[in-house]
Amino acid sequence: MIFKYYKRFGGLLLALLFQCAGAAQEKTAFQVAAPWNAAYDVRSDVAIVYGINDAGGKFEERVKGWRDKGYQVHFMTGIAWGQYQDYFLGKYDGRTHLDEGQVQRNGDTIWHGHNVPYIVPSAGYLEYIKTHLKRAIDAGVTAIHLEEPEFWARAGYSTAFKKEWKNYYGFNWRPQHESPEATYLSSKLKYHLYYHALKTCFEYVKSYSRAIGRNVKCYVPTHSLINYSSWQIVSPEASLAAIKDVDGYIAQVWTGTSREPVYYNGVKKERVFENAFLEYGSMVSMIQPTGKKIFLLTDPIEDWPRTWDDYKKNYQATFTAELLYPTVASYEVMPWPNRIYLGRFKVEGNSEKQPISPAYATQMQVMVNALNEMPVSSNKVSGSQGIGVLVSNSMMFQRFPTHAGYEDPQLSNFYGMALPLLKNGIPVETVHMESLENNHTLKDVRVLIMSYANMKPLKPEYHRFLAQWVRSGGVLLYYGRDDDPFQTVKEWWNSNGRHYKAPSADLFRLLHIDGSKPGFVKAGKGWAVVNRIDPKELVLEAGRDSDFLGQVEQAYNQYADAGKLEKKNHFLLKRGPYIIAAVLDENADHQPLIINGPVVDLFDPRLPVLAHKEVLPGQQAFLYDLEAIKGSKPKILAAAGRAYNEIYNNRKYSFLLKSPSATNNAMRIYLPSEPQRIVLTKSGKPAPLLDNTWDAASKTLFLRFENSNEGVAVTIQL
Repeated sequence: MIFKYYKRFGGLLLALLFQCAGAAQEKTAFQVAAPWNAAYDVRSDVAIVYGINDAGGKFEERVKGWRDKGYQVHFMTGIAWGQYQDYFLGKYDGRTHLDEGQVQRNGDTIWHGHNVPYIVPSAGYLEYIKTHLKRAIDAGVTAIHLEEPEFWARAGYSTAFKKEWKNYYGFNWRPQHESPEATYLSSKLKYHLYYHALKTCFEYVKSYSRAIGRNVKCYVPTHSLINYSSWQIVSPEASLAAIKDVDGYIAQVWTGTSREPVYYNGVKKERVFENAFLEYGSMVSMIQPTGKKIFLLTDPIEDWPRTWDDYKKNYQATFTAELLYPTVASYEVMPWPNRIYLGRFKVEGNSEKQPISPAYATQMQVMVNALNEMPVSSNKVSGSQGIGVLVSNSMMFQRFPTHAGYEDPQLSNFYGMALPLLKNGIPVETVHMESLENNHTLKDVRVLIMSYANMKPLKPEYHRFLAQWVRSGGVLLYYGRDDDPFQTVKEWWNSNGRHYKAPSADLFRLLHIDGSKPGFVKAGKGWAVVNRIDPKELVLEAGRDSDFLGQVEQAYNQYADAGKLEKKNHFLLKRGPYIIAAVLDENADHQPLIINGPVVDLFDPRLPVLAHKEVLPGQQAFLYDLEAIKGSKPKILAAAGRAYNEIYNNRKYSFLLKSPSATNNAMRIYLPSEPQRIVLTKSGKPAPLLDNTWDAASKTLFLRFENSNEGVAVTIQL
């Protein structure tokens, strides 16, 4: 009876409420497993409440706690792991399910933490997950995030997996270490299992929420294809966008993924900015042809214990990289704010763990608040546009185990095509093979570089789309010896009447070219060239990329007729009033980039006004262009907090500034004239002003005061 009443009346009321909420901005978000706390009241649009089986308070109370503070509330949980002890230990249905964990060849289960394993997603497990989804929807969340659909490449030996193998393939399981084909089949099954898991769960979310008069959105927070391939994990990635119930992704890119060492010019080391740029690019190119939504994530710290100095340096690098994708302006500003604001980590030269410094907290909050204002832009990052590297989900299939001497150190067959271009200031993009069926995927690509050394085409149709693109005027550069053991797996190119030794032969047939002959060959209105070296050779040894760069330049300048290929040592982008820049090291040009002002330095918690900004190789910059200010009304240019209730009347400017308590606010405000009086109040009582500096040349006021989550009321009389 209560449920019927809820559906008839309460459900209608909730539907109306959430329709209103759905119209609100969902531009910025953070994920949090802890209850609301003034110390980390970040003031983004959305609080993504994490987990249901939590020790930090009842789930419904956490949802209500964040909603009561003005947040829209989403729900997130891991689909491949989570705090699911009640399922694994028998409380859910009376029997244990530890046998459903992902198991390695030696018989060990792969554990995530929280005393639970990574899971083989059985039908019973998905029914269990649905109980969590129903509970979250009933609590009033407006979106569901099922994160990290991960199946480890080294797994695939459990009884549960063998059962799924027989159901999927119709024949008995084969150990993946015994042959390349068994590895390939194992990876394809892992890929399918989490595609099916998300499809099933999201169908339930849409069906149940609509039945009660709502439309709950569905997102997949996931690492990039590049990272999963590097870390030897299999996940559905690009194929998920084809599921009609998937509304979008969160691109889980941060210092922890981007600091994975890679080879370039014969040297293996961390290249955080470059890796982040490619990872974000992979995620953006994966989703944009579909028109669905994507949030770009970065983290002011990371999962692994490091120093605060390390966190800050790499946060700036990843933050800059995400801003260089101007068509995206939705962000997950941080995960686990309680870990950032209340955690303790070391600083350089000091073994004792310290809380976040006031300066870094202020800088971080300035950066986070800027994301609330960051506009979408039609501007392009500086450099020669239209050069892409083809990638495929099958990159994840060849990573582990290896066979017949095949090696791809640190995913160098991918980086060999991408890093020589990126390091020369060319904003290379990734193109997902699984997106080729969409007409927009190759629309702006002039030169496409590809290899089957590290991936294989999952469908023959992809070659038809590639050949059509080339014949219409595109230029294709193929790199690969085509002699790795995965070329011979039983697949479409060597079965059902096709007898190719390598999938590239089918592509060359459609292009009417001979893969054994060097040099550019005409194909319709376009051109193609085949290079019989593997891309990894271009970065594993010093100086091996010069011929590659020359060929790309020839393809771009001459055959694509795209203009002169520009090589430089930096990237620069203007987005509304913001200037984003990165200067590359390991480049022949060691000169700094000079950006003429006046600008405000948003990476400096003092928010100084600079006549010019010098950016050295290996550094990044985030600036506010003061020349972009239009009109004469007051305007907050930067602040370590979010402003509400802005009013300008009778030469009096007022607003309420909210940010996590016990932190310091720094802000720079444009004013038409020098202020005559500044008053701060907190909870109706006078609040102290720590700094008040007027810069007459820029007509900007710098203020500094202690923050409050409830807000500091600022009144400026002109």
